[in-house]
Amino acid sequence: MLPRLEIVGRLRPVDLVAPGSVQLEATSGGTMAMPAVAPYVAATAEARDRSWLALHLADHRIGAEVRDGSVSLTLNHSHGTRELRSRRFHRSEDPTDLGLTLTGTHVTAWTREAGSWVARARHDLREVLDTRDEAALADLRVELPTWGGTAGGFGQLGLRDVRFVTDVAGRPLRENGALWLTATSAGPGFFDTAHTSVWRFDPEAVEVVHAGDLFFRRPDRPGVYGDHATHLVRTDDGWLVATSTWGDFETPTTRAGRRTPAGLRVTLAESDADLLRGTHVLDTRELPLPTDGLASIATWDPHLVHRDGEWLVGFVSARRFFDFHPALASGPSLDDLRLRGAATDRTSTEGTTLVEVDGRMVVLASDGRDSGRGVRARFPVFDLAMSDVGLLDAPYPTNLPWPSLAEVDGAWLLATFNGSRAGGDLLGYGTHGDLMVMRSQ
Repeated sequence: MLPRLEIVGRLRPVDLVAPGSVQLEATSGGTMAMPAVAPYVAATAEARDRSWLALHLADHRIGAEVRDGSVSLTLNHSHGTRELRSRRFHRSEDPTDLGLTLTGTHVTAWTREAGSWVARARHDLREVLDTRDEAALADLRVELPTWGGTAGGFGQLGLRDVRFVTDVAGRPLRENGALWLTATSAGPGFFDTAHTSVWRFDPEAVEVVHAGDLFFRRPDRPGVYGDHATHLVRTDDGWLVATSTWGDFETPTTRAGRRTPAGLRVTLAESDADLLRGTHVLDTRELPLPTDGLASIATWDPHLVHRDGEWLVGFVSARRFFDFHPALASGPSLDDLRLRGAATDRTSTEGTTLVEVDGRMVVLASDGRDSGRGVRARFPVFDLAMSDVGLLDAPYPTNLPWPSLAEVDGAWLLATFNGSRAGGDLLGYGTHGDLMVMRSQ
């Protein structure tokens, strides 16, 4: 049904300040206005014997400093000053640059060592101030050392949850030979430090260029969120954006918590702006996914296709955290969907993706290594009733790589990712991965 796919490229763009989102490049210091639309910003400067950077948000100064190789964070407020220093990770090795990032509620201090960014201190500001408040973000200021620096939107440590940007029929969007991808830009920590980004992809050169970022407002709470695991769809008169509310997700720590709904769900936005380029904040509404009989406590990983007068929506449903499986809904509109099928025998399968193969629609997914015996580390193919009909013949990278597949100029391309981490040992899980490209042989 589908030919063998082989790896033809592996990419890992790492940027604290996204190259296309630079707002300040200064050769002198001071405190300067840098209004932001979302709590995903960064600043960098050359590291000297004593170097510093700071963000001024609401009535707080959030600073990073490297002095004699030791890196710390400082929180200044009218009530006093707190210095935060990691006992294990504060000592840098021959730093050339200092960095400071805000990603969601997390602030991180960095040093560049041997050409790579290493996190040396991190703190969650959730109990300190509301980093998602739009009025406060509009008044954001950045403080640079006397010799200046660079500041702007946060970039990424890695890329995952990769999808082709498509039209409503599921065909990949093209522009002068290039394709477009959305990805989850990994931040310095778990899922609440990540956000959705847009990339221009040259399939011949196997190169990507950062083009934009998407952030989201929720229908039930204020603020701007870095929700991700997104599908961007071009319609006749604009865009549909389906995403997953991972932007404030916290891993449950109790058995009861793992079985309790945590508000993780799929939302939908519509826009007539050029979402392929620039930074956008989108209003969303809940996409009502049917989970009848699935004992579902959460949904994520949406993928949308309109075919033969109906919508097909692939997604993932979880029985608990983390026990999850792929499912498919369909209906005449996105507000009127019914459950069409679900692979309820799976326990660690996600990345639900719809694609047309030989004139018929099939559903691809990713069976993780935590799956049951016989269904581990592979890309299953399902029919529209969610019955197994085959396997994708392709290498299976680490982590839970998505099978984002598209037919381009007579060949098949697969864009996926692995579990490779970045940023140093302080950060733990969530900084993955490499963007991996496969092509049919």
